[in-house]
Amino acid sequence: MATNLYSLPTEGALFENFCGGNLGGEHESCVEVGAIPGSTSAFTLRDNKPEGAGIELRFTKAELDDFAVGWAKKQGLAL
Repeated sequence: MATNLYSLPTEGALFENFCGGNLGGEHESCVEVGAIPGSTSAFTLRDNKPEGAGIELRFTKAELDDFAVGWAKKQGLAL
């Protein structure tokens, strides 16, 4: 993908919430991921804690898949 992912607007993105690991509250350690509208292979990740508000990372589908598989393998998780 030759497009600068950070130039794509994310308004209207629908985010999924992946939480866990912190017993301090329901939203204390959550990562959210959403497809960037208008693209079939661009995603944005963000932290939903107040301290992380407005900070996001963007990845192509291939980059995100590579990260997820690599992370799972490193942690000894089965896919």
